[in-house]
Amino acid sequence: MTDVRYAPTPSEIAEIDRANASGRQPVVLVHGLWLLDSSWDRWAAFFDDAGYAAVTPGWPDDPATVAEAHAHPEVFAHKGVGDVAAYQQVIIEKLHRKPAVIGHSFGGLLAQILAGRGLSAATVVIDPAPSRGVLPLPVSALKASAPVLANPANRGRAVTLTFEQFRYGFANAVSEEEAHELYETYSVPGSGVPIFQAAFANINPRTEAKADQHNPERGPMLVVSGERDHQVPWAIARATFDRQQENPNPTEIVEVPGRGHSLTIDAGWQEVAQLSLDFIRRFI
Repeated sequence: MTDVRYAPTPSEIAEIDRANASGRQPVVLVHGLWLLDSSWDRWAAFFDDAGYAAVTPGWPDDPATVAEAHAHPEVFAHKGVGDVAAYQQVIIEKLHRKPAVIGHSFGGLLAQILAGRGLSAATVVIDPAPSRGVLPLPVSALKASAPVLANPANRGRAVTLTFEQFRYGFANAVSEEEAHELYETYSVPGSGVPIFQAAFANINPRTEAKADQHNPERGPMLVVSGERDHQVPWAIARATFDRQQENPNPTEIVEVPGRGHSLTIDAGWQEVAQLSLDFIRRFI
């Protein structure tokens, strides 16, 4: 019997069916904390136009809209990395072709987990949240995580970022006007669990925040880092690359100048989408 926690929604089933019926190479876009799958809408159209079939799964119990998310923040609570990875795996396994997987932030960690399970034909991880074995703890990353980590009770809560917190963690590399626009358009509450899992991954050998970087079925992987990212600075992206480079498949890293953690949703999103498309085209 299918665990109802991991049953795709009707809209996700429709995307899966459309991808399968198209015969095109699927590309699965995995969002991170404080965003919804709608944050990938422009990317989905971009990849569809390029001849791929985009699939944009949410996390378990994600609301359909930003307005619904703010009306019912409690639905985000208690979702951990393991829950979301299992949910994404169910969706991928319903596709007729092994997809490319692109993930941002905690979606980048999830993309590594899925690739480590042999579920991805090519993977792009953008400003990936740290996993077990990624040791650097830059001051900016600690400050960006402080809204959650400062209160241990937040592990069991959904946490909503204030504009100032979003500005520092996501939108530090854009104008004040664009930061407000991004905050109103995309920012939603997020589960506290993954932040604590990532923070303690290196002292918890049973952590869910870990990826198998040695599986020869992992496929090629690109790590993308925003030069000005506070949430996931270069040191974390580089350490992620160093671990993934232990895999026998090609592993590459690129730093995008002048960009922060909002690089997938801000006005320069297409530059990053094109980098991702170019990498996937080389291998699929």
